[in-house]
Amino acid sequence: MPCERKPMRYGHSEGHTEVCFDDTGKFIVTCGNDGDVRIWEGVDDDDPRFITVGEKAYSLALKNGKLVTASSNNAVQIHTFPDGDPDGILTRFTTNATHVSFNATGSKVAAGSSDFLVKVVEVSDSSQQKTLRGHEAPVLSVAFDPKDDFLASASCDGCVAVWNIEEQTQVISWPLLQKTNNISNAKSLCRLAWQPLTAKFLAVPVGTKVHLYERGSWDHVSTLSDDMLTQPINVVAWSSCGQFLAAASVGGFILVWNVSSKLCVERHKHEKGFTVCAVAWHPSGTQIAYTDTEGCLGLLDGFSASTSDTLKAAANKSDRGYDDLFDDDDGDDQVLDERWSDAKSPSKKAVVGVKEDDDGDDDDDFLMPATGRVRNRGAILDDENSLDMGSLKLGQDEFGLDDGADSGAIPAAVASSATTRPVYDGPQPTLPQKAFQPGSTPTHLTHRFMMWNSVGIVRGYNDEQDNAIDVEFHNTAVHHAMHLTNTLGHTMTDISQEAVLLACPATDQLASKLHCLHFSSWDTNKEWMVDLPQGEDAKALCLGQGWAAVATSALMVRFFSVGGIQRDIFSLSGPVVCMAGHGEQLLIVYHRGTGFDGEQMLGVQLLQLGRKPRQIIHGQPLPLSHKSFLCWLGFTAEGTPCYVDSEGVVRMLNRSLGLTWTPVCNTRETCKSKSDHYWVVGVHENPQQLRCIPCKGSRYPPTLPRPAVAILPFKLPLCQTTTEKGQMEEQFWRSALFHNHYNFLSSSGYEVDEDGQSQSQKEQQELLMKMFALSCKLEREFRCVELAELMTQNVLTLAIRYASRSKRMALAQRLSEIALEKAGQIQEDEREDVTEHNNIRRTPSGYDHTEKHYNRQEDEPSQEAEEQEDQQEMEAEDEADGPKRLNPFAKAPGSPPKQATPPSAKLGRSNPFKSVQVSHSGKSSSVSGQPRAANILDNMTSNRKSAPLSASAGKSNRSPVLKPLQPRPKTKAQSTLLHMTGAKAAAKTTRQSLETLGDQQKQPDLPTPPSLTDNSQMKRPQTGFQLWMEENRKNIIADHPDLEETDIIKEAMGRFRNLSVEERLSWTERAKGPTVDATDLKKRKRAEVGGGVESGIGPEDADEKNAKKKKKALDTSKLSAFAFHNN
Repeated sequence: MPCERKPMRYGHSEGHTEVCFDDTGKFIVTCGNDGDVRIWEGVDDDDPRFITVGEKAYSLALKNGKLVTASSNNAVQIHTFPDGDPDGILTRFTTNATHVSFNATGSKVAAGSSDFLVKVVEVSDSSQQKTLRGHEAPVLSVAFDPKDDFLASASCDGCVAVWNIEEQTQVISWPLLQKTNNISNAKSLCRLAWQPLTAKFLAVPVGTKVHLYERGSWDHVSTLSDDMLTQPINVVAWSSCGQFLAAASVGGFILVWNVSSKLCVERHKHEKGFTVCAVAWHPSGTQIAYTDTEGCLGLLDGFSASTSDTLKAAANKSDRGYDDLFDDDDGDDQVLDERWSDAKSPSKKAVVGVKEDDDGDDDDDFLMPATGRVRNRGAILDDENSLDMGSLKLGQDEFGLDDGADSGAIPAAVASSATTRPVYDGPQPTLPQKAFQPGSTPTHLTHRFMMWNSVGIVRGYNDEQDNAIDVEFHNTAVHHAMHLTNTLGHTMTDISQEAVLLACPATDQLASKLHCLHFSSWDTNKEWMVDLPQGEDAKALCLGQGWAAVATSALMVRFFSVGGIQRDIFSLSGPVVCMAGHGEQLLIVYHRGTGFDGEQMLGVQLLQLGRKPRQIIHGQPLPLSHKSFLCWLGFTAEGTPCYVDSEGVVRMLNRSLGLTWTPVCNTRETCKSKSDHYWVVGVHENPQQLRCIPCKGSRYPPTLPRPAVAILPFKLPLCQTTTEKGQMEEQFWRSALFHNHYNFLSSSGYEVDEDGQSQSQKEQQELLMKMFALSCKLEREFRCVELAELMTQNVLTLAIRYASRSKRMALAQRLSEIALEKAGQIQEDEREDVTEHNNIRRTPSGYDHTEKHYNRQEDEPSQEAEEQEDQQEMEAEDEADGPKRLNPFAKAPGSPPKQATPPSAKLGRSNPFKSVQVSHSGKSSSVSGQPRAANILDNMTSNRKSAPLSASAGKSNRSPVLKPLQPRPKTKAQSTLLHMTGAKAAAKTTRQSLETLGDQQKQPDLPTPPSLTDNSQMKRPQTGFQLWMEENRKNIIADHPDLEETDIIKEAMGRFRNLSVEERLSWTERAKGPTVDATDLKKRKRAEVGGGVESGIGPEDADEKNAKKKKKALDTSKLSAFAFHNN
C-alpha cells in the first residue's frame, strides 16, 4: 500500500523553510522566513512552541539536545532543546549563513555562508574552528561524512567539492551545477547527503537526476532518475538504514528510491505544486516530513509497509521466467526492466554494475539475450534505472558481497584485488600556512581591509558596482585620502609615511606587478611600477624608511628604493609567510620545513638595513602556541619586533635576553566568548598599549560599520600574580622589558625621550625597594641581597638605611659591600664615558661613532693589545694638559709602571672601553672580557642637568673625576652616601690623585665601615667647618653617644655657628694652610693615632675673599647634612 499523505499545515510566512526530526522522533522542528523556530509534537499539533532566533532563519540542525540555527544576523546560534534557551554563538560570518549541519556524533557543526566560506566548529569549544576556503561564490549546502573525515559542499560557483576536514584542503571538485551569483538566483538548493552507517556514497542532486559518487575513489558509480521529474531536484535525504534515498524537486515531486535495486518505490506530488525545499526522515524510517516555499509542513506516513510489499513482490517475480513477466499485470507502474531475467546469461553479465550514462542512453540495447529472442521493448516501460533482484544477487556473488551492512550498496566495476599494505600510524604532516599580509582580512571578501596599521587604513572593494581601493591616513597632515581604481586586481598592500605599495598576482596574460605611489616625492612623477619575472608571484611585501621589499614565490626577497631603484636580492630558506618593516628593520617569517600534528614549523629573520646592513636573527625557529598558526606580525611603535598567533598570545623580542621571544599578553583571557577574537592593529611600548579590534564570533572585523579600536593591557605570564610579591615582580620585569627600546634607539643613533627613560628607571627602582621591604618583613635576607644587585646606588643607600633601622646588621654589612663594588664600577664607567666623549669630538660624525660602537661590541674581546696602547695614549694626553693636573685614573702605587707615550699620540686612535675593576684590597685588576651593555645610555643619563633618582649617583660621582681640583657646591640630590662611597672607593686605588681633592668630597651621611674611615682621614679638609668637626667630633660623640651620623653633623653645625667670627675665620685659614705631600700626611696621621694627640693650628687673619669662600663652604655643609634625610 502506498504511503499516506497527511494534510499540509501552515507553519511560517512565505519563503524558504527547513524541517528536521529530533533524535527520538517525538518532535518535528521547522524554521522559516519569519525568524521563528517551531517545535511540533506531530503534524496535528495546533499550538506548537516557537523560538525567535532573528529576523529570518535560513537553516537549522538538531542533535543531542542542541539546536543550531543560521539567522539573518550573520551568526550561527545555538539553543537548548526543547527548552529553547540561548546557549551562545558558535561562529559568525560577514554575510548570512546559508546552511548548517551536524556531524554523526553531534560534536561538530558545519556552516556555509554567502561570503564563500565553510566553517567547521566544535560544539563544546567554539574557538576550535576550521575554515575551508576555495569556493568562489556563496555556499549552497554542506554535509558531513559519517566518519568525520570529509565534508561535502555545493556552491553557486557551479562546483560540488569534497574537503579533508583535518587538513582543510579540497580533495576533489566536480563542476556539476549552473553558475549563479546569488542563492536566490540558483535553480536548485543542491542539498547534499552522505549514505549513513557505511558512508560509501555521496548523493548529489544534479538537474533532474541524483548522482552517486563512491567515497574514496570519488568515481561516479550510478545515477538515479525518474520520468516524472521534469524540474531540478532541490534536496536529497537518506533513510537511517542507508537503503532508501528521498528526493524533492522544484516542481513539488517527492520520490523515494531503493538504492540497492535502483527502484523508485514512492512517488508523490505536492497537493498545490509548490517547491519542496526541505525533506527529513523519521529516525524509525516510517515517516518523511517536508516543507515548501509557502511555509507549510507536510508528512508522508506509513512508508515501511508499502516499501516492504514492493520488495516482496519484486522478490517473488524474480523466481519466475522471462515470459511470465508479461502475464502478470497488476496495474502497478513500477515495471521491471526486461534485463532481469537474463542477468545470469553470459551475454548479459557484462552489463551488471556498469555506470549509467548521464544522458539516459542504454548501450546494451544491441545485446542479444541467451534465448535468442529479440527484446520486446514496446510491451514494457523503458526505465533506464530499473534493475532486477537477480542481477543484484549475481553482483553480490560476483564481488563477494554479503547481506550485512553492505547489502544496500551498488556493485562496483570489476577490479583487481588490492594487496594488503602496511598502514602508517605516526604523526601526520600539517598543511603549511598560506602567505598573508599582516593587518589585512581574507582576500575572498568583497569588502575587506587590505591594510590597517599605525599610518592609515586601506580598504578594498570588489563587487558588481566597483572594484576600487580607498586609502585613509590617520593623520591627514601626512597626505589626504585617496581613491584608486583597482584595474589590475591588487590583492596586497602596505602603507607608510612615504608611500603606498601594492601588488597583484600573475594571470594568464599579465605578470605579477609591483605598484608604488610615492606621495612624499618632491617631483611630479609620484608613481612607478615593476613587472616581476615570468612565473614569479608576489607573496608578501612591506615598506620601510626609504626602501620597499617584496617576497616572491621563487623564494626570493627583492629590495627596491622608495623611488623605484632595484637594490639587493637574496634567497629565503622556505616559502614566505609574511613580512614587516619598520625604519631600517626588516622582519621575515617563512616555512623552515613541514610541521606535524597541527604544528607549524616557521623560521624568522631580522635584518638591520642602513649603511652597514647586518642580520640580527639568523633564521631561528619562531615559537608558537600548541597547534596554532601566525595571525599578525609587525613592530611596536618604538621598533621592537612582535607577533600574535591564533591562540591570542602576543610575543615581543627581548633584546636584553639574547634575542628571545617573551609572551607579554594573551588576548583570549579578555574574550567573553570562545568564538570571540581580537584583531591586532598596533602595539605601543610607551605607553604600554595593545591596540586591537574586538570581533564577535569571527577572527576579523567587517569593513562596515567602521570598527572601534580597543586597548588591552599587557601582562607577563609569571607565577602567582595574585600575590603582592608576584604582582610587583610582574610589574618590574614588564617595565624592564618594555623599556629596552631606549638602549636600542640610542645605540642606533636615534634621539630618545630622556624624561621618559628616567621615569621608567625610577618606577623600576621603586618596585625594587618595595620588594626589598617585603622580603625584609618575610626575613628573606638572601633575597634582599639579590634585589640589591639590581638597584642603583641611590636606592641601595635607602636599602642600607632600611636594613639598619630594621636591626638587620648582617644584611646592612653585605649591602655596604655591594655599594663599594658598585662605586668602583661607576668610576670605571665614568672613565669610559669621558674617553668616549673625547672620541666623539674626534669623530667627524655621530653616525661614524655609532658604527665604531657596533664594531666595539663585536670586536672588543680580540683587541686587548690595542686597548693597552689606547690606555697609554690617554695617560700621555693627561700629562700634556698641564704640569699641575693630576691624573684621576692613575693606577695604585703597587701597579707596574707603563712607558709614557709621546704627546703626539693624542692624534692616534684611543680606546674608550678599557675598564679597570677596583678590588677591596686597594689593587686594580682588569675586568673580565664582558663588554659593558649600555655605555651610550649611561652617557646620556649622566649628561642630564637634572638628577633623578636613578641618575643622581652617576652625576655626583662624575664631578671629582672630571675636575678634581675645582671645588663646587653640591645639591641635595648629589650629597648622598653614594657619592661618599664612590669617592672613598676610588681613593682606595687612586690615592695620589685624591690627595688634592680635599674634604669637600667627603659626605658622612651614614656610619661607614672602619676601613673607609681610616682611608678617608688621609684627605685634608677643605673647609674650616670640616677641620673643626674633625677635631671636635670625639667631644660631640662623647656628649651625645646615641646620635646618628646625620644628627652629629647637625649638632656640629650648630656649635660651629656659635663660634665668633674671628674663630670661624681662623679655622678657615687653618684649612687653607700649606699643602702637605702624601708622605707627610701619612706620618702625621700615624702620629695622631699613636699618641692620641690632636694637632692644633694657631689662628690667622682672613681677608674678604676667604670669608666669601668660607660662607660658600658652610652652605654646602648644610645641604650635605640634610640631603639624605630629605631624599
